[in-house]
Amino acid sequence: MNGFEKAISAISPKWGASRSALRAKIAQSEMDAERYQTIRAVMTGYSEGGASHRSKAFRGNHGVSADPQSDIDANLQTLISRSRLAYMTYPVATSAVNTTRTNVIGSGLHLKARLDYDLLHLTSEHAEAWENKIEREFSLWAESKLCDIYRLNNFYEMQSLFFMGELMNGDGICLTPMEKPTKFMPYGLRLRLIESDRLCTPGTELAAYGGRPVYWGRNEKNGNKIYSGVEFNAAGTTVAYWFSSRYPYMPGQPETDPLTWTRVPAYGEETGRQNVLHMFEPERAEQRRGVPFLAPVLEELSQLTKYQKAELMAALVSALFTAFVTTGGSTSTLPIGEAVDGEDPGTLAVAAGGKGDDEYRLGNGAIVTLAPGENVEFADPKRPNTAFEAFVSATCQGIGAALEIPNELLLKKFSASFSASRGALLEAWKMFRMRRERMVSQFCQPVYELFLTEAVAAGRIHAPEFFNDPIIRKAWCAADWNGPAAGMLDPLKEVQAAEKRVANGFASREEETRGLTGGDFKRNAIQLKNENRLLVDAQAVPDVKGV
Repeated sequence: MNGFEKAISAISPKWGASRSALRAKIAQSEMDAERYQTIRAVMTGYSEGGASHRSKAFRGNHGVSADPQSDIDANLQTLISRSRLAYMTYPVATSAVNTTRTNVIGSGLHLKARLDYDLLHLTSEHAEAWENKIEREFSLWAESKLCDIYRLNNFYEMQSLFFMGELMNGDGICLTPMEKPTKFMPYGLRLRLIESDRLCTPGTELAAYGGRPVYWGRNEKNGNKIYSGVEFNAAGTTVAYWFSSRYPYMPGQPETDPLTWTRVPAYGEETGRQNVLHMFEPERAEQRRGVPFLAPVLEELSQLTKYQKAELMAALVSALFTAFVTTGGSTSTLPIGEAVDGEDPGTLAVAAGGKGDDEYRLGNGAIVTLAPGENVEFADPKRPNTAFEAFVSATCQGIGAALEIPNELLLKKFSASFSASRGALLEAWKMFRMRRERMVSQFCQPVYELFLTEAVAAGRIHAPEFFNDPIIRKAWCAADWNGPAAGMLDPLKEVQAAEKRVANGFASREEETRGLTGGDFKRNAIQLKNENRLLVDAQAVPDVKGV
């Protein structure tokens, strides 16, 4: 009550009390209105859904997302270690990785040169002759282990290793150094595959001694930031990569094996040559490193493997048909394994009281008299579990959905109808083709362009204006990369469908040949021409039966 209301109350207490009550009611109404607006803001839209802080479904779910470096790079080493462990010890994880590798890469993606001969003002015959020549030159280099700086694999085998690195570690990394050509190999281009552990920020060795991984740093010479070994400038452009001299998470002796780092520019400053091929599947903008393929399902894979092992052990115990003798007296001092009669593996002997004479054996039609207070109980774990297969299949469906691999391919079990199995294959091949296209654009095609550049510079391949105009250079470098085909569940139906697509102009014979068998239509046509000629010649041989 203010002074004015006190004066009024002195004259008329009733009027003063009424005014004071009205004033309090107005204030309460204002507070209620403000509270309503606050509640209304909280209870609208996603506030009652996925963003709710009151729903019981989200209790304990307090995850907060930050920048890609905090969410990904800070956890990268843990994800890599667990993904490798999953590949080595979890059968379903091994199947997921190998299935993807086999369908995307197979025995390797092979070059098919595709000149833009209209832009280059060439005839189709001239273009085909040039394509055949460059394919022969590339085969000379790609099919030799000399293309590998370690001399371990040829180019097609290196494709598999590079892609496996991206699946298991999140990153496929390859350096492209040059060596001096020799009489055995006229090309100096070499490929050097590096595992992602060695792409790291200087100072990471601290983690090997119990410290936290160092994923953030700065280049003191130019002020550029370094995230997980990737250096970028103020504009966010990747300018260099930092590689350690050995695995940083493998403890070494600082005195005899010090860990050092080498800075490799992403591109040559004068030539623009690509020095580092780095392939990963980004999930977010401004992301510098990739996430392992199995990262989203590591927990499910771990739990599923534990369940499978537990069920296997329970079934094994059930198959052993173990008998236990329970007694009210003193128990045997012998371990269970030592009580088995070694001379007769088909019998089970259980020692009682620690005496060799008191043994009980299971035999055909045997009648055994037990001592007072003793009883025989048989282990009955009720295995195999009849619901085991259905449960594992249902779990694998969730894992396969996250990895875009249908259950049929993940478990290699095609028990559904033809249409369902074909639908599963077609759905999986959407993912396989997407990954193959990324493999081509980030590894195979850049390697081919580096090779062709050297071939033209060395004079082994004639390509006018190659170094003068980027659009001309692109026309010379155009190529396709053919890999394993999707396969056929019903070859007759697949071939008939291909014939109709060709007849109606929906596809070319070359496209259908590549899609059905992964082959080359032109080479097939030439081979068929030669084979038909041989058949004609063979039929023209005169009959010499009577000679």
